[in-house]
Amino acid sequence: MADILGLVLPFFGMIFIGALAARIVGLPIEALGWMNVFVIYIALPALFFVLLSRTPIEELTEWCYIAGSLLATFIVFCLMFAGSLIVSRGEIAESTIKGLAAAYGNIGYMGPGLALLVFGPEAAVPVALIFSFENIMHFTIAPLMMAVAGSEKSAGLALALGVIKRIVLHPFILATLAGGFAAWMQVEPPAPVSRLLDYLAQAAAPCALFAMGVTLALRPLKRVPRELGAISMLKLVVHPILCWVILSLFGNFSDIWVYSAIMLAALPTATNVFVIAQQYDVWVQRASASVLVNTVLSVVTLTVILYLIVNRIMPADLFP
Repeated sequence: MADILGLVLPFFGMIFIGALAARIVGLPIEALGWMNVFVIYIALPALFFVLLSRTPIEELTEWCYIAGSLLATFIVFCLMFAGSLIVSRGEIAESTIKGLAAAYGNIGYMGPGLALLVFGPEAAVPVALIFSFENIMHFTIAPLMMAVAGSEKSAGLALALGVIKRIVLHPFILATLAGGFAAWMQVEPPAPVSRLLDYLAQAAAPCALFAMGVTLALRPLKRVPRELGAISMLKLVVHPILCWVILSLFGNFSDIWVYSAIMLAALPTATNVFVIAQQYDVWVQRASASVLVNTVLSVVTLTVILYLIVNRIMPADLFP
């Protein structure tokens, strides 16, 4: 357990440092703007490109692995969405945000840094694949469901083009495509460019975690949703277990690939859920509370899951 704490506590420590700095300095959340630009548009894309461009191309086409991971996430979304729809008597917009809160993990800011820290460079490919395809799914589900609910004002063609634009132009997905192309063509950047990319990639995790801590600290806990128990259980417990079961059924994958998927599934609710809620002005304060509370709870749940993984108490293949 001491080894696991040695891995997890520094990781969550960066989030705590960001939160503490936000409280002490007292700058508004808008002051974080350029840090977010650096993380989202420069550092994390550089990390994905560097790792994927050095990966054998055959590892980037594990469609059964991608399908299994996506299915687990989609089932969790559907469970929360359907449950909320029944309880709220047809509130599609709110149920969509609740479903995203239960299924959309913080795989962008938290995923790459923690996976590489725990499992090493071999985890880069599964993390990038899951991130890219899950974001495609989330970027599609949110506007489509809001259109059904009447919260999305765009017409059909404009809505479809908007979804495609968000997917194609997302910096993480562009970096993943560029890295995959470089791996396929076996292109290696010149030494100065390669050193710059490595330098940027090394800054990705600490900067992302610090920014996340600042964001959490500056969004105070105002309204705790009554559905938070169900959201937390689905996100932090059911999602990783379901991912484990489905990947065990779908194929015989590398242990690190399976464990990386389980760990990503166990991550707390993504801050993007709050951004989506704010965009459509639906369930905003409760979405913020879900992100904050699940992040705090994940210190315990994620530590337990990593302990089970590292000590091989949780085998990679449930049905050997």
